[in-house]
Amino acid sequence: MDWDDLRHFAAFAEQGSLLSAARALHVEHATISRRIEALERSLSLKLVDRRGRKLRLTPEGERIVAIARRMEGEAEAIARIVRGAAEDVSGEVTISAPPAFGSIVVAPALAGLSQHHPRLTIRLFGEARTAALNRREADIAIRLSRPGEGDLTLTKLGTLAFCAYADPAHLAANEPQDWLFIGSDGEVRQSPQQRELERLAAGRRFAIWSGEVAMQMALACHGAGIAMLPDFLQPERQGLALAFPEAAPLMREAWLVVHSDLTHAPAVRTVIDHLTVAIRAVLRQGSGSP
Repeated sequence: MDWDDLRHFAAFAEQGSLLSAARALHVEHATISRRIEALERSLSLKLVDRRGRKLRLTPEGERIVAIARRMEGEAEAIARIVRGAAEDVSGEVTISAPPAFGSIVVAPALAGLSQHHPRLTIRLFGEARTAALNRREADIAIRLSRPGEGDLTLTKLGTLAFCAYADPAHLAANEPQDWLFIGSDGEVRQSPQQRELERLAAGRRFAIWSGEVAMQMALACHGAGIAMLPDFLQPERQGLALAFPEAAPLMREAWLVVHSDLTHAPAVRTVIDHLTVAIRAVLRQGSGSP
């Protein structure tokens, strides 16, 4: 059996037609057809039902394509291992982190790392969504929840405390039933901190929404309402006060996540070790731990 035949067949199954598969592989559609026929001859199996105007996979074809997809995944895993072995501290490492956490916690840590490794290039992205490490959208991701799937290596960095803060003038000028709230929008609309703030609001009005926690703090500082803010932003230093001092903080875990195939790449390993030490120190200070 020829692997290229199997690859062309998998492309046909993925794309749904000879023409689309040909475009995806940058070949003629006749090449796709010829490769599929060659695979059928080598396996002595009919993989495609050619009756009717639309080509369809036979039951045997469905089973073979499932195996082909697994093989493609293994091939990509091999490629990641090769990349890891080839890279050194002069390579490029891409990091994805929540925007505010990336700005306040991750970025300062990386500045020192760059000075110690002048040939190391780092790309830092602030994004609320979860980067797909298996598709190498990032080499390292900082997440505020523990991932449950994938061949990933996880390092717990610490815990973050979220509390409801507001400008004291807003709290004093309004009766509690008239307090306004600042909600989390977009990718963080269903986040645990938003659900907790909705519980505390107990039906009271959300006047402003923002998907950026730094903007939420700025709004709170200007008296727009009550926002659920993490301790690493140090809201008290901005003059904000706890709106519900009797309420327990909402605790979230911070995790450093990397695809397991890349953990031993020198450049990636250097960044992991540095960030782990630096971020743990910052989060310990925020929690008051020694």
